[in-house]
Amino acid sequence: MSDYDDSPYIVVERRGGSVAAFLWGAVLGAAAALLLAPRSGRETRQELVDGARRLRETAEDRVRRVQDALADTIDTVRRGVTDRVDAAREAFDAGRSAARETRAELERRLRDVRASYESGRRAAAEREEEERPDVEVEVDLDVRGEDAGQPGD
Repeated sequence: MSDYDDSPYIVVERRGGSVAAFLWGAVLGAAAALLLAPRSGRETRQELVDGARRLRETAEDRVRRVQDALADTIDTVRRGVTDRVDAAREAFDAGRSAARETRAELERRLRDVRASYESGRRAAAEREEEERPDVEVEVDLDVRGEDAGQPGD
């Protein structure tokens, strides 16, 4: 066991890396690549200009594609909203028209019922008058309470 005590060992420490450290390393690596590149300064500058131009063109192309897609989406949504508003307006107008027709029908029925009721009432009154006997009763009373119809009482 003593063999293990004398052997060398390695300590590994873990630290949280950060994006800043990564970017710093990328910048240092790019700078070293530019300095150690086997090209002349003019070629390197031209390559940097070409790379920047390609990057700008790529970015502009992607922005155009996003704008077109967004415009298409907005147009689609706008058409959908317009279609739904038109459908709602048509349904509202149809409901209003149906309500008017229903009201007119109910008012017509009410007039018919009133007319039927009135004609039935008149017919009942006429029938009642026809069925009533024509009896005339005459009573002649004297003011004194005596019957004026008998002389000499």
